Amino acid sequence: MKRSVFTHRLLPYALLGPQIAITIIFFYWPAIQAVWQSFLLQDAFGLSTMFVGLENYATLIGQPEYYHTLVNTLIFSALVAIISLSLALLLAVQADKPLRAGGVYRTLLIWPYAVAPAVAGVLWAFMFQPSLGLLARGLREMGIDWNPLLDGNHAMTMVVAAAAWKQISYNFLFFLAGLAAIPRSVLEAAAIDGASPTRRFWTIVFPLLSPTTFFLIVVNIVYAFFDTFGIIDAMTAGGPAKATETLVYKVYFDGRLGGDLGGSAAQSVILMVMVIGLTAIQFRYVERKVTY
Repeated sequence: MKRSVFTHRLLPYALLGPQIAITIIFFYWPAIQAVWQSFLLQDAFGLSTMFVGLENYATLIGQPEYYHTLVNTLIFSALVAIISLSLALLLAVQADKPLRAGGVYRTLLIWPYAVAPAVAGVLWAFMFQPSLGLLARGLREMGIDWNPLLDGNHAMTMVVAAAAWKQISYNFLFFLAGLAAIPRSVLEAAAIDGASPTRRFWTIVFPLLSPTTFFLIVVNIVYAFFDTFGIIDAMTAGGPAKATETLVYKVYFDGRLGGDLGGSAAQSVILMVMVIGLTAIQFRYVERKVTY
């Protein structure tokens, strides 16, 4: 194997420098600022700050509505991850078959990934609009009194649908690449032995997709916790009655709209710790079942 040799000692550092600078400026520095801000209390006019230690955290933990938002976030994240992963895997398995115009089929499935979250939220809000929406009209014809403006369960269903739809394309790409990497000879040997398509999928295909599935589980959890802010803001703004408010939206609402910068920073730190903890648990326990 031919190795790359840098004749100039500073060249590797020069190549890594821009990425390291971006990581420090846009990731580590804001995180450090959030941690420091969580120990401060700022007046309503932003003219002075006071160090209050863990008071912001104590106030936050004593709020019942914070736990309501936490439960909302867990339910929302679980539903988005399960629905988007399941549908993406189903579509990828179908796209992996020899189909006419298969390229067009794959391209159409990839397109939603290019849609901005806020735009996706607006599109789904139009379709679920109680009086004019196409999907809402169909639900009403089925006897469902659909009204996400008043019913929290309806609003959560609408937001989950939009968020899952937005993420299906991303999952589809990775599942399709994982399926393409599976040797056809293994599947053909199983078919010769008499294994049905369903048995071949669960005993061969799905276990060989476990690295891809594990990676996507981690990515989808992070997506549901952080990247769905635009969808929620565009569709429901956390309503009705905070039924669709998640932790990341509460950080924005309390900090940007409520002016509680210290409390908002404390929420962001707790959210960051939660996501890091969930990711660590997945790597510690779920990765054991991954077949590389």
